[in-house]
Amino acid sequence: MFSSLLIANRGEIACRIIRTARALGLRTIAVYSEADRDALHVRAADLALPIGPAPARESYLDAAKIVAAAKAAGAAAIHPGYGFLSEQPDLPELCAAGGIAWVGPHAGAIRAMGSKIEAKRLAVAAGVPVIPGYDGADQGDERLAAEALRLGLPVMIKASAGGGGKGMRAAFDKAELKSTLATARREAESAFGDGRLLIEKLIARPRHVEVQVLGDRHGNLVHLFERDCSVQRNNQKLLEEAPAPNLSAATRAALHAHALSLAAAIGYDSAGTLEFIVEAETEEVFFLEMNTRLQVEHTVTEEITGLDLVEWQLRVAAGEALPFRQGDLQARGHAIQARVTAERADQGFRPDAGSILLWSPPGELRIDSGVATGSVVGLNYDSLLAKVVAKGADRGEALARLRAGLDRLAVLGPATTRGFLLDALATPAFAAGRATTRLIAESWPAGWAPDAADLRLARRLAALAAWLGKASRPSASPWHSLHGFRVLAASGRPACGTFTVARDGTTTLVKVQAAGEDFTLSDAEGSVTLQAADAGGALDLVLDGTALRCPVGIRGSQVAIRARTVEALFEVSPAAEAALATAAAGGGHAGADVVAPMPGLVAQIAVAVGDQVEAGQTVAVLESMKLFTDLKAGVAGRVAAIGAEPGKTVPAGALLVAIEPQD
Repeated sequence: MFSSLLIANRGEIACRIIRTARALGLRTIAVYSEADRDALHVRAADLALPIGPAPARESYLDAAKIVAAAKAAGAAAIHPGYGFLSEQPDLPELCAAGGIAWVGPHAGAIRAMGSKIEAKRLAVAAGVPVIPGYDGADQGDERLAAEALRLGLPVMIKASAGGGGKGMRAAFDKAELKSTLATARREAESAFGDGRLLIEKLIARPRHVEVQVLGDRHGNLVHLFERDCSVQRNNQKLLEEAPAPNLSAATRAALHAHALSLAAAIGYDSAGTLEFIVEAETEEVFFLEMNTRLQVEHTVTEEITGLDLVEWQLRVAAGEALPFRQGDLQARGHAIQARVTAERADQGFRPDAGSILLWSPPGELRIDSGVATGSVVGLNYDSLLAKVVAKGADRGEALARLRAGLDRLAVLGPATTRGFLLDALATPAFAAGRATTRLIAESWPAGWAPDAADLRLARRLAALAAWLGKASRPSASPWHSLHGFRVLAASGRPACGTFTVARDGTTTLVKVQAAGEDFTLSDAEGSVTLQAADAGGALDLVLDGTALRCPVGIRGSQVAIRARTVEALFEVSPAAEAALATAAAGGGHAGADVVAPMPGLVAQIAVAVGDQVEAGQTVAVLESMKLFTDLKAGVAGRVAAIGAEPGKTVPAGALLVAIEPQD
């Protein structure tokens, strides 16, 4: 085994690899960009080295910098994690040239499977069924559009290189085909430096099922059963489980056989995953792609097999042979993983950013994360914060444990998908183990939204938290001086305060009145009376006769709070000090101007001052967390002004294109 290991990654996967490497007695070396100087993986490693600026292309995607850092630290091996350089053959080739062990498959396997186009050709040669499509050398937009129409819409447009949903877009009608091709190509070039695309026929009711394989350098190869990863947004996974539920024995056996056949054809010698589409009704199987790396969802396979996949990646890279054969392996129990990401599920899963004011995970479940209280979530990298994994003797037990764990998880600051995940677990399709990749669209055709009553309660409690903080000025923390308020209450003098509570451009006045043990919180929609007590970083409430604990994080005027199913961040100020903006400030037209829905990089301004635009026309493109969002005009009209330049980073709410409505 190696004496030292450099992890060429960041976030939760870097922390995950460090944990196993340390258990094996390896010295661990982290690398970090300027944006990650204070990140958790930097603090977790034995040594950490800087590798460049925040943009991934200048740091985590620079293979030469990674190898230079390994040599400087005396690392014996490099583990790439997932994403970044994990599926680029350049890094293992540089490792070989520098005498550094590569923890992953040989470069030839990466090269063979790194192109979805080439992978499909190899699959056909190995007798593995594939989805009908186009993967030709002519990559011109006209040819791609013609092939899409030949196959028949709808189609799926995919980046040939890479994975993780980047550069993957569905096209449903001819009118949007050209813009969808352009967006997919931009994302592919940004994420992988390769703009080649392929077109595939869109399967009507697909399940996403994948098979984990593990090989060594002595010719041994096994599968570690399958996972279902059908619940996805923007072609990126949110819920994963093993084994896949409700598959016939014949389909399960076919998936395993296809995976081993294709992996054997390229002499695969590490942990890897072969992904398939299974048509939900017929169980017809089609090969999608192979990921020649560790998957985000490897955790559920570990839970049902008892194997540490990172450990076996390291042992195989060190030359050890697998001590088990296929017949020695069994899947025991059931495991389900939920990915908690920094995203606004109520706004099309747009990425969110900011400081984590409170991180409080449940202690009884496996939590793989790369954040803590005080961590800063930026826009340069993936939005994944943590993976919550539950195992049970059967699927029902695992599902119940996951629901309970997510219910106890508190992460305050940037918006997260926690509330959405709980709702997704409760959908009839997922509860029955029959989810397809259309679960979100079919369950929430108008888009998911948090519970309105819980959001209203959260807004009112944010004002209460601010009032308590104001009442406890002598203390450094608003949660250490509630007794000062109770002195006022005991004297029989009610106390009150009025606050502005702002979120998503809407400001609400909330009045807090206190008398004895009771608080009355009032706004334009009504009022609620409750009892509250300090619980050290939380409010313990009695509301309608029911006890309720609400975690709270406060920094300056920011109040992040969890109320039942909702976690939300508010800007809270005493009403006497707040300056309320008017709707007509700056002469804009409400609903007409196009603003940034999130912080990000302006990738394109598609119009000029004086242009006439139609409602629904793309006028700008914003890049955030390596995904591109087309911003469209809400009304027909004339472009009055351009508020930002391509290549510039803008905050959420920044004016991009001002439009004078036609009417």
